[in-house]
Amino acid sequence: MLEKILPNDIYNILKYKVNFNSINEIRLRANKPIVLQIGSRRIFLGNNGITANLKDALISSKIMIEDIIFRASECSLYSVNEQIKKGFIITEGGIRLGLGGDLIEENGLIKTMTNYSSVNIRLPHEIKNCSLSAFDFIVNTNSIYNTLVVSPPGAGKTTFLRDFIYQLSERNYAYNILVLDERGELDIGEDGCLGNFSDKISFAKKSVGFENGIRALSPNIIVTDELGQKEDIDAVLYAVNSGVKILASIHSDSIENLNKKPFFKPLILDKVFQRYVLLSMRNGPGTIEGIYNEHFSRVLS
Repeated sequence: MLEKILPNDIYNILKYKVNFNSINEIRLRANKPIVLQIGSRRIFLGNNGITANLKDALISSKIMIEDIIFRASECSLYSVNEQIKKGFIITEGGIRLGLGGDLIEENGLIKTMTNYSSVNIRLPHEIKNCSLSAFDFIVNTNSIYNTLVVSPPGAGKTTFLRDFIYQLSERNYAYNILVLDERGELDIGEDGCLGNFSDKISFAKKSVGFENGIRALSPNIIVTDELGQKEDIDAVLYAVNSGVKILASIHSDSIENLNKKPFFKPLILDKVFQRYVLLSMRNGPGTIEGIYNEHFSRVLS
């Protein structure tokens, strides 16, 4: 899909002079150097591949950024305006473009974004076995523990969720899994990446997707990404009270800071999650810093 949205010269440099599989993000800012995130380091893109020398870095323009966004929308910004209002566009294969620009509001509601000044292209990766070191701490005899993957942005939480679904299937745990793919990032189109026992609802709010999915698909487990607001917490409580197990993720860089999120307090007080998997970028995306139980005591250091 990248070849459809990037300028040809940029795409060819990335294809022939940089290892695509190593790139996590491509950041373009108007009149500033193009920056790649590769593992835990950020480095410039030049005509001959990656470079640490600012003088050799390629500079992106506002026109280039607007053209990339237009191509990602398949030449119709109107058709993806609901995504744009949330600050991103999702393309085929789960590539996510985070957008910077001017938000247009009317009567307190976001109508759209214009005057684009930056785009962050996040490339999804299927990293087989990245969840294995946590797997036995999450799966119990007859089911799984309700589990929350805690991670700062870009540290591999979505990749972890994707691989965990795959690992359940590979080990023939025939649970009915509902993948609520609210932003279209969990399913990247790779054969088997969501296993053999999963159903998917995409681009639905959790409050809608959880209720409809439980009624229509009778899942044993719901997997969803990025709990971020009170209505997401209400959806989780609805699912748990319906007898459904939850595997979800949330943005935070530590267990301590997770505890400071006001909207998350009901789940902590009710001990809804029995496992917390903390990820970081310390040794690259997906570094497991620890696994904790519902009392926030370590079960894996």
